[in-house]
Amino acid sequence: MTEAILLVGGKGTRLRPLTVHTPKPMVRAAGVPFLTHQLARARAAGVDHIVLATSYLAEVFEPHFGDGSSLGLHLEYVTEEEPLGTGGAIRNVAARLHSAPDDPVLIFNGDILTGLDIGELVRTHRRTGADVSLHLTKVADPRAYGLVPTDENGRVLAFLEKPQTPEEIVTDQINAGAYVFRRSVIDTIPQGRPVSVERETFPELLSAGAHLQGMVDSTYWLDLGTPAAFVRGSADLVLGRAPSPAIPGRCGDRLILPTARVAHDAKLTNGTVVGEGAYVAEGARVSGSTILPGAVIEPGAVITDSLIGTRARVGERSVLTGTVIGDGAVIGADNELLAGMRIWCDARIPAGSVRFSSDQ
Repeated sequence: MTEAILLVGGKGTRLRPLTVHTPKPMVRAAGVPFLTHQLARARAAGVDHIVLATSYLAEVFEPHFGDGSSLGLHLEYVTEEEPLGTGGAIRNVAARLHSAPDDPVLIFNGDILTGLDIGELVRTHRRTGADVSLHLTKVADPRAYGLVPTDENGRVLAFLEKPQTPEEIVTDQINAGAYVFRRSVIDTIPQGRPVSVERETFPELLSAGAHLQGMVDSTYWLDLGTPAAFVRGSADLVLGRAPSPAIPGRCGDRLILPTARVAHDAKLTNGTVVGEGAYVAEGARVSGSTILPGAVIEPGAVITDSLIGTRARVGERSVLTGTVIGDGAVIGADNELLAGMRIWCDARIPAGSVRFSSDQ
């Protein structure tokens, strides 16, 4: 159907410490690197050639995915020497594309979990004769996003910065991070310098009279830019709320990967994932959380809406809610870590050191 560019170069600073050792698209969601879900959905839509625009920890991607043949894809990798932004990254990989000037090229961000009908976006692009087509989604509170109003035919009218007053909220439609470009339009993006498609390319195309088409698709959509969102996205994949052909097991209340061990009386609920080689001990209760490979959850620990990093350890009776534990960190027994806490990689918290309530 088409070829694609996947933008996976970001540093994922909002996700730290998850991204200290791992690029954001390679952090595991529902048992596999998040990027696996995106690649599998693109392949299911008929895409067979994808160029990955890499930068941060670029060396991690190719050893894992290789040439893409295991996924039925042909993958290529292009690494930015210096970060070039979304537009600069697209331009930087253009030489690897095989498309003719009028052919569609799918472009998507490496941190969006979505149920977008990719085929319909491409069909909309072809049917309307657009230069660029954008996936738009509707959000209840658009104040944190750039707004994209369209006319009755879906043609984009403007790109508006994050609204500061109620009067500036002229639509609930936002840019959802997936595009189809006419191949020749990519060559108009300046080369060799940082360029933002959102702030520079799209507004300039619009002012030059180009046809930018919006397609509203209000299926599942989640920006995985924060730890809380990432944990939620993984749970939604396991629960079947977010679609993916790459989940390594059946959707349900929990997903236990091969070689993981779970005590018979441990309780796993609400989309919890236990990675390879991890261990959840007797009496532990884990809800809506991700336990990465090699992590250990000791007896009686209670973990809710949290992510426990690779080879990390959570001590007996410790209570974690909305918490991220970095790779290799050790949380001693009887600690209480609540919403928003991030424990860095390899940190050590002694038993009973952090409490939000009495220890009695």
